[in-house]
Amino acid sequence: MPSHVSLQRGLPALRQTLFPSRVLFPPNAPQARFFNADYIQELRKRRIPWTITKEDLHRPQAELLEVVRDGIWAGQNGASRQTIDKRARNDRQQEAKRQKLENGEEVKNPVYATTFSQEDIEGEQRRPKKKVAVLLGYSGTGYKGMQLSETEKTIEGELFAAFVAAGAISKANATDPKKSSLVRCARTDKGVHAAGNIVSLKLIVEDEDIIQKINEKLSPQIRVWDILVANKSFSSYQLCDSRIYEYLIPTHCFLPPHPSTYLGKKLVEYAEKEGDLEAYKARQEEVTGHWEEIDEKYIRPILENAPEDIRKLVEKVLHLNDEDQSAQGDLFDKKDQPAEEAAQSTEQPSVEDKPAESDAAEEARRRQIFDTVKAVKAAYLKAKRAYRIPAARLARVQEALDKYVGTNNFFNYTIQKVHADPSSKRHIKSFKVAAEPIIINGTEWLSLKVHGQSFMMHQIRKMVAMAAMVVRCGCDPNRIVDTYRATKIAIPKAPGLGLLLERPVFDSYNKKTSETGKAKIDFDKHAATIAEFKQREIYDRIFREEEETHAFSAFFNHLDHYSQEEFLYVTSGGIPAAKLVDAPAATEEGKGKKSQREALAEVESGDEDEGALPNGGEEGG
Repeated sequence: MPSHVSLQRGLPALRQTLFPSRVLFPPNAPQARFFNADYIQELRKRRIPWTITKEDLHRPQAELLEVVRDGIWAGQNGASRQTIDKRARNDRQQEAKRQKLENGEEVKNPVYATTFSQEDIEGEQRRPKKKVAVLLGYSGTGYKGMQLSETEKTIEGELFAAFVAAGAISKANATDPKKSSLVRCARTDKGVHAAGNIVSLKLIVEDEDIIQKINEKLSPQIRVWDILVANKSFSSYQLCDSRIYEYLIPTHCFLPPHPSTYLGKKLVEYAEKEGDLEAYKARQEEVTGHWEEIDEKYIRPILENAPEDIRKLVEKVLHLNDEDQSAQGDLFDKKDQPAEEAAQSTEQPSVEDKPAESDAAEEARRRQIFDTVKAVKAAYLKAKRAYRIPAARLARVQEALDKYVGTNNFFNYTIQKVHADPSSKRHIKSFKVAAEPIIINGTEWLSLKVHGQSFMMHQIRKMVAMAAMVVRCGCDPNRIVDTYRATKIAIPKAPGLGLLLERPVFDSYNKKTSETGKAKIDFDKHAATIAEFKQREIYDRIFREEEETHAFSAFFNHLDHYSQEEFLYVTSGGIPAAKLVDAPAATEEGKGKKSQREALAEVESGDEDEGALPNGGEEGG
């Protein structure tokens, strides 16, 4: 092996014991943005997908390092996430609609509405309606959630239009679901699926083939399983006893952060600082040295074939060469300098100060950097797909999930709720990980099933994200218990891609059906049909979409590289390590820092379902 790729060189005994095959960034080195923040923000807005420009080659070295780092660790094709103020956008839309009404302007009908002429409406024969429970399943891919939207494509919107088209809703009521008393059992977020869900409403169900006719009007992604006549007072939301959700997640999400990342370095730093190093090592025992082996097996061969200047550039980003440690330390030591000074002190000679490279040579170097970065990114993705979770790690996942069982205050697991709000308390009956992972197209997946009485908006996805963060960061599982206390912390929501509503449970209602003479709500009668649909329209879509977008890798990569303290509650420093900033400009210390909301928006997967809180923020998964 060439001498320039040697990794070991006189490591301190403590760090040698913890990570025997690597040199880590010095744990006590200050963490700071040593690049021009405005430039990086501009960089991330324009680089979709990731590339490197000739102008980037002339940037200060620290900024060039950040360009390369962004290419390796960012989202699909290197695309970085952009913060969208969704609530403000929703407010603007509502205000525009209000002004149109005040000015007497025409307001368009909702996208789900079917418009008929007055002559057609008056000529339609009136037929009796009955309150029913509609059992259905759907794949949420391509839909902006379950709930009706006047402007967006949703599950209920397509379902309502199909009811009208099949003759189950009269022409007179074809533009307003309220006239049919439409109520959903569980509202699901954008992209979230359901093998079983229920809506209750008044339908015309005289036609024996009404289910078939409705399904013919629906996309193959949405199926009606059954329509059951219920009591006049039946509400699928109010009478539901509990709900069972499933979450599918790749096992590589439980790997620790790469030691070169901000979070990876902070985990070791806080473990040493808090005297928790031995316990931390024990909690990470089954994954000790994992990334060191990956870097040696997958990354080194790529860098050995790269030109020396490009190899050193990527090594510096990944901290693979101990010769670079002093230089990296100098960069991070600029923490206390103003951004302008820090940038100036690391600047390379300007274009005017050095001979200009020929366009051909410059383009060749740009292409070499681009190709090397893409090869390194692809190698890390390949290594993640090859990971197989050991039994000890699987047991840690279950240990974390067990901390959710019982009645707890989940205000940290939703939005716009406070600790004192009684509705923040929810009861979780069980939260289980399947004993046997499944392998799909080379990637290993876990099935997590949670059974609870009810859930708040984003609650399940935040619970999954928190459990994964605890396991992958070697955190004490009791940190989950700490989240039930009054301190507000920023818990991100895991990708909606993996979540599906298994089915709602109506045990209390079913017990009374012998008295009322109504049919029981029973999804098991359609088990074979649902299983086939679930595999084709839900599971296969989840696996295929992850293979195309790498949503889970991107989510955890953004968490690992987020260089503010918001998510450091998973270190040995506990909740106090997450120095949260509610109003960044309020204090001198908070200047230039992002708020909790901004921090979450930066690491989450671009969801657009936070503009409003339907059902008081209930049942968003």
